[in-house]
Amino acid sequence: MKKTVLISVAALATMFLGSCKDDEPESNGIPEGTANAEINEDRTLVTSENVTNWTQYAVQVANLLAKDATTLRNAWVTDYKGLGSYADQFKNPGAGKDYTSYIGCAQQIIEGCADIANEVGTAKIGEPRDLWESGKYTEAVYAVESWYSYHSIDDYSNNILSIRNAFNGTTDGKEATSSIASYLKAKNNALYEQTKNEISAAYNAIKSMAAPFRSHIGNSSVVDAQKACATLEATLTNKVKPALLNATETEMEPIIKNYVDVVVVPTYELLVTRNVALNTAVRNLANNPSSANFELAANAWMQAREPWEMSEAFLFGPVADLGLDPNMDSWPLDAAALKNILNNGNFQELEWEGEFDEEDETISAAQNVRGFHTLEFLLFYMGEPRTY
Repeated sequence: MKKTVLISVAALATMFLGSCKDDEPESNGIPEGTANAEINEDRTLVTSENVTNWTQYAVQVANLLAKDATTLRNAWVTDYKGLGSYADQFKNPGAGKDYTSYIGCAQQIIEGCADIANEVGTAKIGEPRDLWESGKYTEAVYAVESWYSYHSIDDYSNNILSIRNAFNGTTDGKEATSSIASYLKAKNNALYEQTKNEISAAYNAIKSMAAPFRSHIGNSSVVDAQKACATLEATLTNKVKPALLNATETEMEPIIKNYVDVVVVPTYELLVTRNVALNTAVRNLANNPSSANFELAANAWMQAREPWEMSEAFLFGPVADLGLDPNMDSWPLDAAALKNILNNGNFQELEWEGEFDEEDETISAAQNVRGFHTLEFLLFYMGEPRTY
């Protein structure tokens, strides 16, 4: 999730309340323990008058998601900046390269895990909770990522599974012989057990949050999930990462190669497969708008999002350098620009060219009206597929 500064959460709420009301939480979804969140029940339906622009916008976003997923996969398996695949670069560190040692690669893996543990606890869960605790109940609802689909808890728990996979060197919950988990188990079993248990604890705490999160921001289960994520992040940063400095290059080499071949590349391959399927479902919706096809496209969106969220422990390399993370996962949306595109059908506003620069406002403007969350808004309302 790329956090933008283009528009505040409060402004997002105001824009939608004053214009396209279909995307608003209903009054029965006010965060528990509050009585004055100004949530609007009105909605704008997908109708025969707007369905063409609505579904064509969805097609454009789905096209870009499939394109970005393919670009990311190809950078890892084919070529990245004319230097061969990023997979080969990461598996063969050395002097003069981005990674000079296998130990450095292992440090990067743990940094990625710690970063997403921190982001889940302090940003994805923590920012809405902070707003709620300060009495900004309406803003708290709008700050919740993936609230259109009520998919937040699944997103956050899948982020923790991305840490588990990086630690285990697999994608099925088992532990590979060549993995950071197996290395720690042999060298420091106490730290291995602690890390394994804290990954499970963070996952379980998130899954135990009252659902949907956007309706239960004030629940005590939210604080439990935050604490579990903070504990995990601290262990990864202060214990696991330093412990890997004691390894030898010979010990780390097979671990790095297994991580790339068994975790990263298959996750990105699945991301491509499911986003191609999502593209097909959205095109079918555009060709034959119906409630049934909205439901099929919404289900395809949930399937396509899963490998993305399970890749967030490795948001380094091409996904960061090429701007693919904000391309695919910017949040919050630019409400005013999204509404304008729905009205005028100017889909060129979704595109940008040239080298990625996160400070470039033109690029940011394009990224804020595309990606998973734009498509989520177009396909879901109040946790259910839209109807037509």
